[in-house]
Amino acid sequence: MMHSTIAEKMSAGHQHCDDLFAAAESSVGQGEWGEARADFSSFNQVMEHHLRMEEEILFPEFEARTGQQGGPTEIMRGEHAQMRDLFLSMSEAVGESDQSGYLGSSETLLWIIQQHNSKEENILYPMIDNMLSSEVDLLLQKLSQLD
Repeated sequence: MMHSTIAEKMSAGHQHCDDLFAAAESSVGQGEWGEARADFSSFNQVMEHHLRMEEEILFPEFEARTGQQGGPTEIMRGEHAQMRDLFLSMSEAVGESDQSGYLGSSETLLWIIQQHNSKEENILYPMIDNMLSSEVDLLLQKLSQLD
């Protein structure tokens, strides 16, 4: 699907990540460990790609335009670091078939992701679309080319 704004593209990415997250949590909850490992791996890869799109393309462009290094993008990067710590805990838990460890970390992650996505979708992405309006098509192209 073609997206015409950063907000559309990245919000669709959030939804895709949420769907993969739910699938992994369901597999873990049912004790289907082979499926859980595959589901978590898919979720982790897609999340990491999404975070890289923000950190390597969107945030630097936003910071260059605003001259802000310590604004909303710094907060988002801090939350990305928290998420990555939880990904590591969840990866270890799924590797050890540790249902309660996984579900504890995933519960924390869900809370962080909900808050994080809300800030991005309602504040940051619209700001990027607005401030970089003349460059949105180029940014969308760069995002789609990130491996």
